[in-house]
Amino acid sequence: MAIQSKYTNTQVESLIAELLMVLEKHQAPTDLSLMVLGNCVSHLLETKVGDKSRADVAAQFARALEQSVKN
Repeated sequence: MAIQSKYTNTQVESLIAELLMVLEKHQAPTDLSLMVLGNCVSHLLETKVGDKSRADVAAQFARALEQSVKN
């Protein structure tokens, strides 16, 4: 069963496009881009997710990332 998102495709695609434009503007190679995006994820987890659920949210994110590259 597909997961229903509370965000529209337009919202998601708009943010993705803007993030990619910034990386392209700085001519960031793939490894640097991944490092920066990973640091952004870590920052969001540290500042926006409570201590008690942080590890669970990180694990869910990691599983979703792994699934996205398997398919």
